[in-house]
Amino acid sequence: MHRRTFVTLAAASITAALATVMTGAALAQDDTDGNTADQRGRGASGGLDAALRRYLALPGTKSYLIHVGQGGALRRIEHKPGLFLFTASAYKTLVLAQYLRDVEAGRLSEDDPLAIDDSVRMIGSPVFQALAGIAAAGPVLEAMIAHSDNTATDIATEKVGADRVRALIAEAGLSSIRIPDSTRRFFSYVLGAPAGTDLGWPGIIKALTNPPGPHRSPLNDVITLAGSASDFVSWYEQALRGTFFAKRETLTEFKRIQAMSEQIAKAVPSDTPAYAKGGELPWPGLSTKSFAGQIVAGGDGRTPVTFCFVVNWKGSEDPDSEFPAIEAEFFAAIKGILSVIKRDLQ
Repeated sequence: MHRRTFVTLAAASITAALATVMTGAALAQDDTDGNTADQRGRGASGGLDAALRRYLALPGTKSYLIHVGQGGALRRIEHKPGLFLFTASAYKTLVLAQYLRDVEAGRLSEDDPLAIDDSVRMIGSPVFQALAGIAAAGPVLEAMIAHSDNTATDIATEKVGADRVRALIAEAGLSSIRIPDSTRRFFSYVLGAPAGTDLGWPGIIKALTNPPGPHRSPLNDVITLAGSASDFVSWYEQALRGTFFAKRETLTEFKRIQAMSEQIAKAVPSDTPAYAKGGELPWPGLSTKSFAGQIVAGGDGRTPVTFCFVVNWKGSEDPDSEFPAIEAEFFAAIKGILSVIKRDLQ
């Protein structure tokens, strides 16, 4: 089974060797106050209450924000939405947006040929990890969102420039969101390499069993993939209105690719238009699941429901063994929440 992780922790020797040094971050202890969810606006149904409790029963530190209607005009449902948590691949929506902005401006084209080789290869790449050759930019962007392919992500990020993606983050007012220069540089760092080091493709493979230094927490102050539920909801509300695109067709393309995420079918009620991106990482000391985006519901099929769900928990010495069950419950809980909201909007 392919999962959208930065590394597949398949070898017991890897997980046994990991000794993650946790930072003094928000996930330092489990979140036990499951009854503190703030549901602004009365009328939350008993079904919604139960669905939210199911999500809050997940292990670790939980956060979510749901806006029913633009800006939460109809209802705002939240639980610690300002927490700074590790969100893994959720940031790739921002790389997609900046790439499409550069296409719109004539700087790039979705037909541009992009090299797939060891200079950009990365683990956690179900589409491109074993391939070599040339791919058009359009399918590279699709692989980045649909399958969260890390090789595709690093190629796209290099083309647009990580600092220009950060400029978009600043333009959107997303003060909490942090992104890496590349997933390979990020993973080089958490495997123990000095900050800014790219171990390269052979080096990454070697470091899985012979790390260059003590392992570090994925949530850190140097290079991470993190943010708050509030900022991811703000991003999708702005982006899906077309705030950052000059042409309508660019927004259409952004939506088309965002709708390809394979996680949508796991977390969204059937027959519901959705644009989303998730992230995940099973890791000793820190594991994560995130899912952010927007569905369109209501009797007229035009009411946006924008959301972000994040959970960080302390992974065991064998996080890969526990991860599938938690992941399944994460998606089931979200689908339950969104199903109730969709029903109530009919």
